[in-house]
Amino acid sequence: QVQLVESGGGVVQAGGSLRLSCAASGRSFSGNAVGWFRQAPGKERDIVAAINWSGDSTYYTDSVKGRFTISRDNAKNTVYLQMNSLKPEDTAVYYCAASRYSGRYRYTRLREYDYWGQGTQVTVSS
Repeated sequence: QVQLVESGGGVVQAGGSLRLSCAASGRSFSGNAVGWFRQAPGKERDIVAAINWSGDSTYYTDSVKGRFTISRDNAKNTVYLQMNSLKPEDTAVYYCAASRYSGRYRYTRLREYDYWGQGTQVTVSS
């Protein structure tokens, strides 16, 4: 069983930056694909970005392309989400998740992920 803990959320003005971290404990998740999701009040939880185990395959939802970057440091058992040029519509609780499926690929659907963190709030003020 792998436990995931997100950190790095906070309040930032529009145009600012934040870097979220997702640290794993319990066991290594260096072989797992990992995704970042977000959920705004009253909305569904949606994929933001995903990465395979080696980091050479990534996915971004259209609204964050060119602004967000997902990366991982397997030696530190940590995945990051660098968020630049933040907009008020990026406001949400951000969750990281790890998939039990082959880490060769990255996954974009909620049901493909089995292990979830508790979430970290990101608030972007206008």
